[in-house]
Amino acid sequence: MSTPALALPLPAAAAPRLLRCRHTFRSFDGTTLCYRAWHLGAPAAGAVVLFHGGHEHSGRFDELARALVGAERSVYAWDARGHGRSPGARGGASHFMDYVRDADCFVRHLDDAHGVHTKDIAVVAHSVGSVVVATWLHDYAPPVRAAVLGSPAFEVKLYAPFAVPALALWQRIRPEAVVRSYVRPGMLTHDAEEAEVRRHDPLISPDIGVRVLTSLFATSARVIAGANSIGVPTLVLCAGSDWVVRQRAQQRFFSRLGATVKQFVTLPGFYHEVFHEAGRVEPIAHAKRFIDECFAARPRAAAVAPTHDDDRYASLLRPSPWWSPKRHGYAAVRGLMGTVGRLSDGVRRGLQVGFDAGWTLDYVYENRARGRTALGRLVDRVYLDAAGWRGIRERAANLRRLLAAQVRARLAAGGEVHVLDVAAGPGRYLQDLVVEIDDPRLVVTCRDFDPDPVATGRRLAVARGLWGMRYETGDAFDPGSLRTLVTRPDIAVVAGLYELFADDDAVLRSLRGLHDVLRDDGVLLYTNQPHHPQREFIARVLRNRDGAPWVMRLRSQAEMNALARAAGFEPAQMAIDDHGIFCVTVAVKRARA
Repeated sequence: MSTPALALPLPAAAAPRLLRCRHTFRSFDGTTLCYRAWHLGAPAAGAVVLFHGGHEHSGRFDELARALVGAERSVYAWDARGHGRSPGARGGASHFMDYVRDADCFVRHLDDAHGVHTKDIAVVAHSVGSVVVATWLHDYAPPVRAAVLGSPAFEVKLYAPFAVPALALWQRIRPEAVVRSYVRPGMLTHDAEEAEVRRHDPLISPDIGVRVLTSLFATSARVIAGANSIGVPTLVLCAGSDWVVRQRAQQRFFSRLGATVKQFVTLPGFYHEVFHEAGRVEPIAHAKRFIDECFAARPRAAAVAPTHDDDRYASLLRPSPWWSPKRHGYAAVRGLMGTVGRLSDGVRRGLQVGFDAGWTLDYVYENRARGRTALGRLVDRVYLDAAGWRGIRERAANLRRLLAAQVRARLAAGGEVHVLDVAAGPGRYLQDLVVEIDDPRLVVTCRDFDPDPVATGRRLAVARGLWGMRYETGDAFDPGSLRTLVTRPDIAVVAGLYELFADDDAVLRSLRGLHDVLRDDGVLLYTNQPHHPQREFIARVLRNRDGAPWVMRLRSQAEMNALARAAGFEPAQMAIDDHGIFCVTVAVKRARA
């Protein structure tokens, strides 16, 4: 059946002034992606940003864009990598998180190229694009005005038994494997004309990378579990007769969603493509109304986000009950770690000094399996390949990359650049940075509360001839200690510190102290740990540097960013690993209210 005329036409007087343009932007890995823009006259300060689903492209959103564009809001829509006019293997990416990183780069590009600030943006997404947006909201905590998620593909219907483990195995055998979608246009929409257009669209491919599918499943589970940290006003549009995704996952996401303004609308009889369905007037009207209401409402002032981890953190601080099978299972694992585990150099080091100690992390960064006997080396490799340690190494790589970019940009602008790390340990990564950049105008101060790593770092710097590096003892949580700095830094770094402490007041005090000592145009790089897949195992089996159970207090990125804003910083850029374990944020110093 054909689609009736859209009930939300542009005003006749405005229609001739509708401008449609194609542009490109450069993403995090240098890939140039395409996007389209719709403006009524000159580009507006506000925007609606559209994210298409799998096998789709931005040109398919023309009708939706026309309904949402206005004098005060332009509309932008991308072609995700591997889709439409953007490059890449069709439906492929190295990991689902690449789409999320692309989304963040896209929105930051809109600010740089079109003057559209994140706080003046609403996002509308469909299917896999809805999961991209939900993950972006969860991991990056952008202060967008509203989100509309159409048919979010949190749980794709694969129908075949054991499809997920089979795909995971196939990915291990053939990392670049591709599967072809079973979905036919008639399963997506009742509109026969729309299905025919889709069937013959040369920019639509039925292929999707197996790595994209498997990482989509894992990321969706993580985002649903942590949805209480998402505070953006959100509308979920659920197709009542969806052949492609399961509504139960959408309902779980919505029930856990932390937003105080949220709506769940079920569209009875609708197939998956709600914005291309025969009755698409209804979901488009719902989206437009929700966006209008969110833009009309006064934006909420930034505040410290509520804590979502207290109950879980408190439960892990308590021993498991004696009748719990897990208690005895973890006790057996501790016994193995204390016997067979000692054959591994890494495990033995963690047992000696604590698994969160700087000496342990130095070993993890080296990532070279060592041990007594071949068995010890095998155990060490398994230990070093744990998800958390892989995340730690990726955090270090992201930190080095973002810090080097900040240093080079300031050196290019002229003058001396002073970098301060308030919990540097021996500061090996900073020594490597000084060697890599090799500019006498770069001055680095490494501070740490413990004098032993400070002394170690000083000896290493002398041995490498790095006379410009300074080493001092100092307390990162004491503003008075920070004020003893001889030179005000241009760039401050807090890496791997705040994750170890549960006290938000102490973290805020530290951030405010750094705000006071930074130069007015300074930036802060801080790390955060919002997630850990082995959290309970670590709490029940491993010991920290104080000899106590290593119980992690996780902070969502929304919480951590809110603390930074309360201290006078505005998050500007972020990097996160594929599993969402560790984040590195670059924040700009602002005047504190």
